[in-house]
Amino acid sequence: MTGNVLVVHGGGPTPVMNASLYGVIMESRKHPEIGCVYGALGGMEGIFKERFVNLSQADDSVLQKLLETPGTAIGSSRYPVTEEDYEKTPEIMKKYNIRYILPNGGNGTMDTCGRIYQACVKEGYGDLRVVGIPKTIDNDLAVTDHTPGYGSAARYMAASVQEVGADVRSLPIHVCVMEALGRNAGWITAASSLARKKKDDAPHLIYLPERPFDEEQFLKDVKELYDRLGGVVVVVSEGLKKADGTPIVDPIFKTERAVYYGDVSAHLANLVIRRLGIKARSEKPGLCGRASIAWQSPVDREEAALAGAEALKAALEGHTGVMVGFKRREGREYGIDTFLVPIEQVMMVEKTMPDEFISPEGNDVTAAFTDWCRPLIGPELRDFVDFQAGNEGEE
Repeated sequence: MTGNVLVVHGGGPTPVMNASLYGVIMESRKHPEIGCVYGALGGMEGIFKERFVNLSQADDSVLQKLLETPGTAIGSSRYPVTEEDYEKTPEIMKKYNIRYILPNGGNGTMDTCGRIYQACVKEGYGDLRVVGIPKTIDNDLAVTDHTPGYGSAARYMAASVQEVGADVRSLPIHVCVMEALGRNAGWITAASSLARKKKDDAPHLIYLPERPFDEEQFLKDVKELYDRLGGVVVVVSEGLKKADGTPIVDPIFKTERAVYYGDVSAHLANLVIRRLGIKARSEKPGLCGRASIAWQSPVDREEAALAGAEALKAALEGHTGVMVGFKRREGREYGIDTFLVPIEQVMMVEKTMPDEFISPEGNDVTAAFTDWCRPLIGPELRDFVDFQAGNEGEE
């Protein structure tokens, strides 16, 4: 029986979210039992307002651009889905002959994915298949080795820190504190470590939300490095917390699901100025890291497209209530295999950095992390010339 596919995007976009959409559309062409691929315009809210676009009618030249388009071409949302909304879902699916729903998102979206599945089972709509496509720059989805979106955000962070590091090394008179996204998980912050090419390269200090932040130790660490190097680059997570679990900067605003933190990098830069008398400044890339196509990881792009294609294949095979996950192959050469994760294992479950990836001092990452992360960002970052080092930047 012919049926249609519905793709819905949820939460914050990534540099490769549209690549997953591309993967679904391209895979759909291999299956004559699929009528068309719909996109829900504006995320989950688009489902309940029945705002659908037929993506199967798009020209190939347009679809190809999805691979290098930031944000999401069909829109997203953080729409708070109600029980009444869930109850409407089976009827809407029947109306448009939608047999396969592919939600593309992170923790919250996978939670919604699971609830849609449960609602359809409850209402007896057994023909519907719900398969999640993983997405988040934060890399905090459980079970899967990593998520589409993270590799590009990691590449952007590493490249930005490398460039700032060259600037600070050129005029070594201040401390630069760079703030990375990731409220409770330090994966993006940690990726800044890939900026290093040789000893004393930036970042000089890395502080993650998985470890309590001690301001006095931070100042001591900064002072020692400043006295030796002159210029210091520090990368911190937006979610740094004190030993008692409270944020180091009071939240500006709270919602039921999210906390909007204050400016951590500005707070720490000001602390350096006041307490150490050293010139300091803050940098906060923010959304640039999840919108940059210039620093998109080709590995990430390919894996995002794969996740979309595999989600559709799983749905066609009869699977439902699952999410596509990545499993890293053993051996020195990087590669992944996909597998299906029961959706209840990822619904609102947050994956943080494991102990073996964090230095004992809590102000850096380990070689185990950099070895794990490096394949995800794609080609090595470029080498910079530094005649001050005496040999064009090489040891």
